[in-house]
Amino acid sequence: MVFVNSMSDLFHKDVPWTYVDKVFDVMEEANWHIYQVLTKRSSLLRDYVNNRYKGDPVPPHIWLGVSVENRQSLSRIAHLRQANASIRFLSVEPLLEQLGKVDLSGLNWVIVGGESGRGARPMGADWVRSMRDQCTASGVAFFFKQWGAFNNEGQRGSKHENGRELDGRTWDELPMRLAELKIS
Repeated sequence: MVFVNSMSDLFHKDVPWTYVDKVFDVMEEANWHIYQVLTKRSSLLRDYVNNRYKGDPVPPHIWLGVSVENRQSLSRIAHLRQANASIRFLSVEPLLEQLGKVDLSGLNWVIVGGESGRGARPMGADWVRSMRDQCTASGVAFFFKQWGAFNNEGQRGSKHENGRELDGRTWDELPMRLAELKIS
């Protein structure tokens, strides 16, 4: 698995479309890898892939996702749902507040994690459980990445100390379609 632009955003307004084209050309050609493309610029992602693939889905080894950290960013999900994607995912990291009921239709995977680093804010355990329970009810794979700088009781510690267990287990689910991919 390759996380494309893990420390940047391929759909940032200053990234030229010719560069984005080259990245997609390489991903298409190297189809033995799974690529995760994550953005906060959901409408640009939607418009780009719908133009590039003109009604056909993005190849299934290229997964498209959007970041959703709070209720204000929930609108990104609609843009992702409108993209001609084979695999759609949410990165709910850092989860900064209770999101409430989230429409997960058309999504394959949700990743949830807490914030880490010097200025990290705590994440409520009930916020994580809510997302997990919604994923389970909707048949969407759930991956709990980490508690971050605060554990499930709100106490500060390192992300390694705080770990990634939720209610006594780790949640490492991947999209069901992963098993269907024919990686050559």
